Formats: sequence, C-alpha cells, structure tokens
Amino acid sequence: MDEHKLTREQTALGALPRQERPLARLQAVPWFLFILMLAISAWLAWRAFGPRDYGDPLATSLVAFEKQNRLTVFSAQLSPVVASTDARYLGLVQSRQVAVIPARVDYTLDLSQMDRGRMRWDEGAHTLDVQLPPLQVGRPNLDEARAQYLREGIWISRDAQDKLTRDNTRLAEQQAQEQAANPVLMGLARTAAKEAIRQNLAIPLQVAGYGNVTVNVRFDGEAVPTR
Repeated sequence: MDEHKLTREQTALGALPRQERPLARLQAVPWFLFILMLAISAWLAWRAFGPRDYGDPLATSLVAFEKQNRLTVFSAQLSPVVASTDARYLGLVQSRQVAVIPARVDYTLDLSQMDRGRMRWDEGAHTLDVQLPPLQVGRPNLDEARAQYLREGIWISRDAQDKLTRDNTRLAEQQAQEQAANPVLMGLARTAAKEAIRQNLAIPLQVAGYGNVTVNVRFDGEAVPTR
C-alpha cells in the first residue's frame, strides 16, 4: 500500500511542471496585449500630435511649374473683317475683295521664368504670394478654311485673286493681333491666368499636407496684395 501511495505521489509530482508551463503562457498573454496596445496608442498619438515636416512649400510649388514650361490660360475667338484691292493693265482692270477670316489667339505664361524669387511663403497665415511674368499674346491662328470672301470686279484673273487673298490674310493677322491686345481681352486673360495658377499651386500644397492654403497671384507691375 505504501508502494501505491508513493507511486501516486511521484505521479503527482511528475505532472506538476506540465501544468505550470501552460499556466505561465496563459498569464503572459494579457501583458503582451497590453504592451501591444500601448505601442499602438503611442504611435497614433505621435501621428496626430507629433511634429510635422512637410518639406519646403516653395519647392513643392516649383515642381508644379516644372510639369509645364508654357501654360495656355486663355483663348480668344476673333473674326477680323478686312478688304484689299488690286489694279492691273494701267488701272483699267480693278478688283476688290472683302474677307471675314476667323482667328484664334492664345494667351500663355512662360513658366520657365518662375523661380523662388517670385514666390513668398507666409507660414503663420498659410499664404503663398506668387508674382507672374508678363502675359504673352500668341500669333493669331487663322482658319482660312472657314473664311468668307466677297469679290467685286468686272474680271478677276487668277493672279489677282491670289494676291487679294494673300493681302487679306496678312491684314487679318495684323487686325487679330491688335484686337487680341485690347484691354478687355487682356483683362480676361489675366484673370484666367491667376485662377489657373491658384488651382495649379493650391492642390499640390493640399496634397502635400499644408491644408487650406491661400494663394495670392499678381503680375509684374501690380501692387502687392495687403493682408
């Protein structure tokens, strides 16, 4: 009987370590979860309240300009009305041609001139001031396929007709260039240019993490906006 008792005691003692190991692992699980949650909480707090460095806002803006060296900001559709005359055979044969030639003129910005000296960043106000180079008026693009002609004359030779057409094309290009430079169209083009630059700069800055940014745009010679 003592032998049976001893055997039971040995069996009990031999089984004890096997019971303590799972129990130790089970007790370590809550501590592991606690440490994991603490680390996640610290990381989230750092992301929310820790220091933020979004880089250089001027460099971000210059990258936006580098994507397109020349930006078309406005296009004007014009219809110059011109007339030219031709005389041949000592003035005995005269002809006249009136032409309406549709033309398109593009207003562009040369963004290759943009550098850090033309921009100023106000960190406190989250405001970017931009100074643009002069607006450039492109050469008129005449749509002679849609031109309308009215010719007058008893007899118009082929040479006379070609000369009248060439003269009217030259006059139409000159007139379209003059019309494109009038103050009303230039004002519309400048307004469109400023709005395009605001959008081209505000969106990259927002994506970079600067939030709502105010972009003030002016051309060379315009007064600096007051805040």
